[in-house]
Formats: sequence, C-alpha cells, structure tokens
Amino acid sequence: MSPLRPSSSLRPSGPRIKSPHQLIVESGADLEGHGLKRTMGLFQLVCFGVGAVVGTGIFVGLSDSVAKAGPAVVLSFVLAAITCVFTAFSFAELGSAIPVSGSSYSFAYATLGERVAFLVGWCLLLEYGVSVSAVAVGWSQYVNELLNSLFGWQLPAALSAGPGDGGVINLPAVLVVMMAAILLVRGVRESAGATTATAILKIAILIMFCAIAFTAFEHGNLTPFVAHGVSGVTAGASLAFFSYIGFDAITTAGEEVKNPRRNIPIAIMVCIGLVTLLYCAVALAAIGALGPQAVADKPAALSIVVDQVTGSNVGGGIIAFGAIAAIASVVLAAMYGQTRILMSMSRDGLIPRVFERVSPRTATPVANTWIVAVLFAIPAAFSSLDVVVNLTTIGTLAIMVVVNIAVIVLRRRNPEVTGSFRVPLYPLSPLLGVAFCLYLMYGTGWATWVQFAVFLMVGAAVYAFYGRSRSRLAAVDAGR
Repeated sequence: MSPLRPSSSLRPSGPRIKSPHQLIVESGADLEGHGLKRTMGLFQLVCFGVGAVVGTGIFVGLSDSVAKAGPAVVLSFVLAAITCVFTAFSFAELGSAIPVSGSSYSFAYATLGERVAFLVGWCLLLEYGVSVSAVAVGWSQYVNELLNSLFGWQLPAALSAGPGDGGVINLPAVLVVMMAAILLVRGVRESAGATTATAILKIAILIMFCAIAFTAFEHGNLTPFVAHGVSGVTAGASLAFFSYIGFDAITTAGEEVKNPRRNIPIAIMVCIGLVTLLYCAVALAAIGALGPQAVADKPAALSIVVDQVTGSNVGGGIIAFGAIAAIASVVLAAMYGQTRILMSMSRDGLIPRVFERVSPRTATPVANTWIVAVLFAIPAAFSSLDVVVNLTTIGTLAIMVVVNIAVIVLRRRNPEVTGSFRVPLYPLSPLLGVAFCLYLMYGTGWATWVQFAVFLMVGAAVYAFYGRSRSRLAAVDAGR
C-alpha cells in the first residue's frame, strides 16, 4: 500500500473536490473515526453485509421477480449479481483506499466534486432511507404469516397495511423501525452483535427452506425455462437487483472497522458470493417444488411453499420467524448506513450540523438516528412495497454508475492513493459495471425514470439553495 501524500492544495482547480487525503484526515479514519470506535472485525463485517442484503428482496420480492421471469428468475439473479460484482470491485478499491463513513458520497466528493457528491447523497436517501420503509412493509407481511401459523389469527388489515394495500396504518412496520433505532443509539458493538446473530439465523433458515423444498423438486416445473423471453429476464433482474441492495453498506462502516483497508474489500466479495449462491438455490427450490404460478405474486411465498410441501403450517411458521429476524436486521443495517451518510454530509456543511453530533456516552449519532427513524417510519406506515421498489432500484443503480466512474477518475487524478485491493481487468471492469447498471436501469420502465428525474431535480434545488452556500469547503476557499 502506498501512503497518502498531502498535496500543497486542498483540492485541484475546477469543481469543489475534497482530496482523499483531506477526507481521511478530517474523519480520523486511520485512527479513531470522528468520535466513533473501531469495534467490528472481519467476521462481524461480513455478517453486517449479509444482514444488510438478505431480507425483503428474497423473502418477499422473489414472488415479483418470478412473475416477470418465470423459472428463468435464476438467470435474473445471476444478471443482477454480475452487475453487483463489477461495481463491488470498484467499491472494494475505493473503500480500501478511502476508508471513511461516507461511502459512495465521499468517493464522489473526492473524484467528481461536491455537486455530484450531494446528488449521490440525495440518491442514498432512496437506497438506505426509502428502502427502510419498503423493508419494514415486507416485515409486516411476515409478522401476520407467523401469527397465522401460531395462533390462526392475524392483525386486522387496518393496522397492518397502508392505504394503498387496503389498510389504514402499518403499525408493525413502524415498530420495526423504532426497535432498530433503539438498538442503534445504544452502540455499534450491540448493533453488530445483533446483526451477526440474525445473519447466521437467516442463512440457516434459507438452507432449511432449500432442504425442504428440494424434496418435492420436479424438473417439469422449470419448463418452459425462459417463459417470458429475454425481456422477462431483464425485467426480473431489475426487480431481483433490489435483493442485493445493501452490500455497499459495508463501506459506510469505514471508521468503525478494525483494519478497514484490508477487511472492507474481503467482506464485500464474500458477501456478494454467499448471497448469490443462496438466492439461486432458493429460487430453484421454490419453483422446482411448486412451479412458477404457485410462487408468482404471492406475499410470504417461502412460507407458502414450505406449508404445501410439508402439509403443515409448522415449517411455514419457522420460515416466517426467520424472515422476521432477517428483515429486521436489514432495517437495522440500512438505518445504520443512512445515519453515517448523513453524518458525513453534515460534516461537510451540506446539511444541518445536528446530523454530525456524536454522543460521548454511546459513541453514536443519537439525534441523527432518531430523526432518520421518524422520517422513515412515516412512509413505512402508509406506503405500499410496490411503490418504492423500482424507485429505490434506479436510485441505487445510478449511485453505482457514479462509483464505477469514480474509481477511474481516482486512478487518473490521484494514482498515489491506493489500498489493499485493486480492481481486476481495469478499466474494463468499471466500464462493464456502468454498462450493466444502465441496462438494469432501462428495465425499470419509463414511469420510474420520470419519478427519478423529478427526485433528482428536487435534490439539485436543495443543493443550489442550501448546500452550496453552506459548504465548509466553500468557506475554506473564501478564506484564501
């Protein structure tokens, strides 16, 4: 690893760019990060990544992907995984070279400038923030499935679904967001411990599901394999991509990980590989057992498959319990990532300073966490899962495009900034990452593109009228 060499200037001429050296010095990322404590080892970091990824996408979203792609949903998962792998290379190199809490926001700030960085941070509100709401809605569905398995009773629709799904307010979704906030404000060690336990549990539950479903496997259920053509596989991949959202949360822990330059790249690669194997196995098992028609568009599909294969609701109840733990850990990890992104943006003056304050007692951003919890409990209480999945997906893919470009810019502009990992087949890998991301963005549909364009315009306006004038980097420049 080559050491960072400070330049004579804080940034080059042109756009407001914060150098990698300045980011690391300001965050204290090579020491103790900005009041945060280094408590997470490699195993905990891998579990944190699995905890951030495996949840609603496979336990709830699988049925939507199957409806688009049929048995070829396995190919959809592989296509989504390939997209993630190319981008994961870029995240691993950047996370190793610039181990700070800001993740893709900080990477953009160090390469493409403040305006792009702010819009990346704005899009991260979709990836982490809005996905919390979506995941919480999925959690509520499995709570009802578990109650039905155990007691033959469910929460009334008025209290377990938003208006778009025939209810009034989704109280379980609000509950899981608030429970995650309580755990997060207690400390990273406690949060990491809970995430590790639930990651192991969810892997065990999915393996158990495969073991049960494969006992009823029939090859005929997989034909015709590409039932809806290539367009169906692409559309399925765009939805399946939601199942992978969260692996980049590993880089948001850059200031709370032991030996981040080594552990962040390893954790990203292990997480993507493990998750892909699980997803493909679960999809094959589910469709092979009952056929695509029995899985498509079915809430709590995995519990349904186990109930029908075993002829009992006991197995489905176990799956529902595992899903509740799995999805809760995704809420926890996503909220963690969101608070650390906001903390980095606040540190740069682009949003109010309340988001950067760290409690000396718990070493966590307490006010930041509670603000995030309240803001995203509201859409969780009243929104539908389908409404936010595509918008979250396109926002995340746009961030990944920026990250792939950022690694190219960093190599050209700051070749001395290196970590323990380098993107293989450079520059082909990041260019392929951009291409695959754009391809999946295309598959989200024109209505999603319109919504995303409006969302970006609002973000650009917020930066123009608030962030640009309050930027601390602008204040430094004005004082020269």
